[in-house]
Amino acid sequence: MSLTYTAGSLVAARGREWVVLPESAPDMLVLRPLGGSEDDIAAVFPSFEEVRPAEFAAPSPDDLGDQRAAGLLRTALRIGFRSGAGPFRSLASIAVEPRAYQLVPLLMALRQRTVRLLISDDVGIGKTVEAGLIAKELLAQGEATRLAVLCSPALAEQWQGELREKFGIDAELVLASTVSRLERNLELGQSLFDRHPFTIISTDFIKSTRHREDFVKHCPDLVIVDEAHTCVAADDPAQGGASSATNQLRYELLRKVSADDDRHLLLLTATPHSGKESAFRNLLGLVRPELATLDLETPAGRAKLAEHFVARKRADVRDYLTKEDGLADDSLAERSAFPSDRWTKDEPYKLTPAYRALLDDAIAYAADRVSAAGEQGKREARIAWWSVIALLRSMVSSPAAAAQTLKTRSESATARTAHEADVLGAPVAADSAENDRHEGMDVAPGAAESEDAGARLLELAGRAEELMGPAGDAKLKALTKHLKDLIGQGYNPIVFCRYIPTADYLAQQLDGKLGKRTRIAAVTGTLSPQQRLERIEQLAAEEGGDPSVRRMLIATDCLSEGVNLQHHFDAVVHYDLAWNPTRHDQREGRVDRYGQKRDQVRVITMYGEDNGIDGKVLEVLFKKHRQIKKDLGISVSVPDETASGVTDAVVEWLLLHGRQGSQESLFEMDAHQESFDRIEREWTSAAEREKTSRSKYAQRAIHPEEVAREVAAVRAALGGAEEVREFTLEALRDLDALVRDPRDGSGDFTAQVGGTPAGLRDALAATLGNRLVEEDREIPFRTTPAIGRGEAALVRTDPAIGAVASYVLDSALDAKAMGPRPARRCGVVTTDAVSVRTTLLLVRYRFHLTLPSRSGERQVVAEDARLLAYEGLPQRARWLDDDTAAALLGARATANTHELAARKSITRALEGLPGLADHLTEYGTRLAAELDASHRRVRKANEEIVRGLKVVPQEPADVLGVYVYVPPAAPAASTVSGAEA
Repeated sequence: MSLTYTAGSLVAARGREWVVLPESAPDMLVLRPLGGSEDDIAAVFPSFEEVRPAEFAAPSPDDLGDQRAAGLLRTALRIGFRSGAGPFRSLASIAVEPRAYQLVPLLMALRQRTVRLLISDDVGIGKTVEAGLIAKELLAQGEATRLAVLCSPALAEQWQGELREKFGIDAELVLASTVSRLERNLELGQSLFDRHPFTIISTDFIKSTRHREDFVKHCPDLVIVDEAHTCVAADDPAQGGASSATNQLRYELLRKVSADDDRHLLLLTATPHSGKESAFRNLLGLVRPELATLDLETPAGRAKLAEHFVARKRADVRDYLTKEDGLADDSLAERSAFPSDRWTKDEPYKLTPAYRALLDDAIAYAADRVSAAGEQGKREARIAWWSVIALLRSMVSSPAAAAQTLKTRSESATARTAHEADVLGAPVAADSAENDRHEGMDVAPGAAESEDAGARLLELAGRAEELMGPAGDAKLKALTKHLKDLIGQGYNPIVFCRYIPTADYLAQQLDGKLGKRTRIAAVTGTLSPQQRLERIEQLAAEEGGDPSVRRMLIATDCLSEGVNLQHHFDAVVHYDLAWNPTRHDQREGRVDRYGQKRDQVRVITMYGEDNGIDGKVLEVLFKKHRQIKKDLGISVSVPDETASGVTDAVVEWLLLHGRQGSQESLFEMDAHQESFDRIEREWTSAAEREKTSRSKYAQRAIHPEEVAREVAAVRAALGGAEEVREFTLEALRDLDALVRDPRDGSGDFTAQVGGTPAGLRDALAATLGNRLVEEDREIPFRTTPAIGRGEAALVRTDPAIGAVASYVLDSALDAKAMGPRPARRCGVVTTDAVSVRTTLLLVRYRFHLTLPSRSGERQVVAEDARLLAYEGLPQRARWLDDDTAAALLGARATANTHELAARKSITRALEGLPGLADHLTEYGTRLAAELDASHRRVRKANEEIVRGLKVVPQEPADVLGVYVYVPPAAPAASTVSGAEA
């Protein structure tokens, strides 16, 4: 008759020990190897194979390790955990160690039956990680089964990489360029959104009617929307033109998606308000319809919003979980690596005489063209207007952009109406803060109004081409000086410009001009999003480990949003002044964000003193923008209508009065002064509303004390990134690998594993490649989860780290294993860290969890490793608290240990284990109660979620290690080498 085994119990089969999982039945056991991962799960049929109860054997007194044995064994054990017993099921299986403040949105999410959140943390705080944490947790708990991320096509591949590398979610890209391939593999009548459970979808692609309806019909139960502010429009259709029309299409899509009350929805944006109350209300209505009409002036209304809305500035999280947050001490304090400030300087340049003459002639042509078109009709006037703006913007960008524009037909020239001319011309000529369409926006616009440019334009184009180079282009000459200064101070700058011809021109002109150790690359819209990232990585790799090599990137605004550049660059030069300061914020935000090693990012804004445009744009728009940021402590997006109103006035006055007149008289004219006063009032009002919303709706749903409690529990169960690095470094050295640690501050190191045991080599070859291991090449171990082929990431979920941990654990459990064994299950250490004999136990607990969810109860077996310590003899044990027990791992031997004394001490400790069983059981029961309370605490706002929750400890606990610490005594004549320092 076969025995019935409960979930969590130990059995022996196929020559090894296994843990019984809840999916088992009397005639079929579903088993996971003891200490193994989910990938090793197997099914065993007791009727056909021998299965018997197993007991975990006690350590042997003949197998003593040194002072590091306990720590190595504990870490090896914890790395093997893929799902903890605590309320966060996924944290053990992700390749990123989240900051404490990034757990706040996760805690908010777990208190909702259906997760609906608007995450509006400041640029660079880590909204992608916060959304990834929530997604991974919901998938791990069974609360969600499928995921879709809606984002700009330029950011799709970055989202794919983040989800794969950090969260183990392998998502398919659904873009205009991939959909044909994906649809070819579908079965008849099958939707690609059903075929692929995890997708990243271009918001532009999904707007088409056919795909929009298919997506809504087969929409996953979890949707993340990036840059959500681009998916709503203000109720006033006059605000935004073509951009509003695009936003309206996206808004209608999201309204249908959010209409399903059971669908989880995460909206991400750093600019939820932007001064437009109706757009903000529409955004809230996507989260919950009732939030759109909520009275946010009342405490009750703000409290309701706080359940779904989190918006924090850098200052809010730079120092977190400190006494200033209401905690008793700073033991859990985190100080995040944000740059403290930006060093900003405006650098003027003056045109050469030849360039001034060219610009004056171009302005004269533009004035004639606008005047003539005005007499022909409204359509012709608008076409001429946008053509002139294109001409002037290109002219002050570079001679290369000017020549290209002068020979190219205007995009608006094909318009049939004045409105259509505005729709076609505005996106190309303006720098909208609210338009996320960066693709194609860096193409030099056309100024000609027919296929064949007129003789006057061709003559101007020829003169522009003759001005290429530092002799005729003073702007290029000034840039070269600024770059040499930055590079000389050790900076790696990015130069942002408006147009592709300008970027290509700069790359050509600067090649070889910045020193032999400076590497230069250009990234523009001519490259696909993936090629852009590859170009940047290639540039970063060219330094070849030489710290004296500098990098310089030239980029258009195709890189101004979404792409993270802080690891490779630390200075920004605005070569072309944008016509909206928000665009500069976006550019600088790629570098000035979490992870930037520089405490201060340098920013240089170049502007033409005498070109008739830059000086006034800088004075009116940029200085006002900076003053608001200084006064309010926040960056407020400049409304598009404000920016375009200013630049339109500048161009109008320039055409009427010429380059010199515009510098002196523009803002002295009464007609314009009234307009600018109105613009300033509107902008200031928007800024005040933004500040009010930030303070009024600040995140208050989760108190720092609640975060601190959960952070402490997670760290106690899983450890941290530094523990993984130190473990891997020590273990590889002990296993006879050739390790090279440059100690350069990066945390990276390399190892050659040709001399390690065959079992480890085989395991590493399976993850890193046979050739790399067989040829004994250097294997890079890196602190970043973004690694290349043949590299290992120093995170607990990396397969190579898992292979090392498995070998250390297996060799420790097998006293007969051949070769080096870094960890041992016993040890005796003589140390002045204790004043009386102290015994440390490494104990593995197993728990059977019943976890309620929307889809029904889930049965899970989870493990936890704990350190318990007592003073004195086992029969009169004085138990120490958890912190004191953990501190023993850092104890160092201060004297050799006598061989006979060591054997006597460890034998006595092992013989006393049966007498400790009651305490170990009591500790397990208490731990189960704490876990139960933790699950309920995290989900306290939702009784439905915690109803039926159970955490049952599986007895007996496994004693993996026993380590005795004794105070120093008289020097011994004979020692045990394994117990020495």
